[in-house]
Amino acid sequence: MTSNKRSTGRVVTWCMTGVVGMFAFGFALVPLYDVFCDITGINGKTGGRYQAGVTDGEADSRLITVQFIAQNGPEMPWVFRPMTRNIKVHPGEAITVNYYAENPTDQAMVAQAVPSLSPSEGTLYFHKTECFCFTQQALAAGETVEMPLVFIVDKALPEHLRKLTLSYTLYDQGKLQQAAADTTVAASTNGLAVGG
Repeated sequence: MTSNKRSTGRVVTWCMTGVVGMFAFGFALVPLYDVFCDITGINGKTGGRYQAGVTDGEADSRLITVQFIAQNGPEMPWVFRPMTRNIKVHPGEAITVNYYAENPTDQAMVAQAVPSLSPSEGTLYFHKTECFCFTQQALAAGETVEMPLVFIVDKALPEHLRKLTLSYTLYDQGKLQQAAADTTVAASTNGLAVGG
């Protein structure tokens, strides 16, 4: 019977190690994916905050069309949309547009917007100086907000790029954090059961 308990203990230990390993891999997946995208040049992720100073001199005479798209992540109930769908900009010119968000639920929620730009080649030339995507957005039940985006299309944008599409996906941070917490609690609870 003692060897049976040891055998069961080993199986449980291996299973828990597998669960913890999968959980760790889940956290490591995002940075690994970012590295993969940087190497291959896919995904169209825009960079972080850009310091103003790109606007040295006059704006370029070219006109570039920037299209704005918004979508919600899974189970995200907010109303989320760009207040301007398309705009023509001169490279080197600072532009401000707004996105609208509304929390129609009866509880406070926290959201995070994740940007993507296409074509991906344009990500090197699209600079955000202010963006609601830099921080999480908290809205009370029924609250609405206009969220600013200030950007500059770099004058070094290649001539063949005449249209850029900036897309934001809005995710419910509460659900993501709760899912991570539930996984951690389940793993630690099972780990305690092994020791007991």
